[in-house]
Amino acid sequence: MSFWKDFQEFAVKGNVVDMAVGIMIGAAFTSVVQSLVDDILMPPIGMATGGIDFADQFLVLAEGSPGGPYLSLAQANAAGAVTMRWGLFVNQTISFFIVALVLFLAVRWIANLRRPDSPPAPNTRACPACKTNIHREATRCPACTSQVDAIA
Repeated sequence: MSFWKDFQEFAVKGNVVDMAVGIMIGAAFTSVVQSLVDDILMPPIGMATGGIDFADQFLVLAEGSPGGPYLSLAQANAAGAVTMRWGLFVNQTISFFIVALVLFLAVRWIANLRRPDSPPAPNTRACPACKTNIHREATRCPACTSQVDAIA
């Protein structure tokens, strides 16, 4: 009975539930970002590279039956050829970097929204010239280098 109670306490703890919700939101967000990459960003990139579709770029390592040359990856696969699909790797790498950049920007933006303004420390005061927080006993502001009156 103690095992069940311990497991129940573990499973219902806030951090485990928060993590599960985060994983689910992350999966949904990943599909949105992947659509952004595939449907919005990759078409202009394809146009800029002269319409090259990297997905159909490959290197034949061993010919299948019938032998090559193969005009497409699908044709090579149908013949049973062993191929190195370097074009798919390039597509996935580009997609990864774009998704990582979008996720980084989103996380950074959310972190800035969540960051509370910290109140000044009790042993500081505002510089009369630039309003930067300085130590109570300071006689010169480190930000604007103004002379400030000492507080007794």
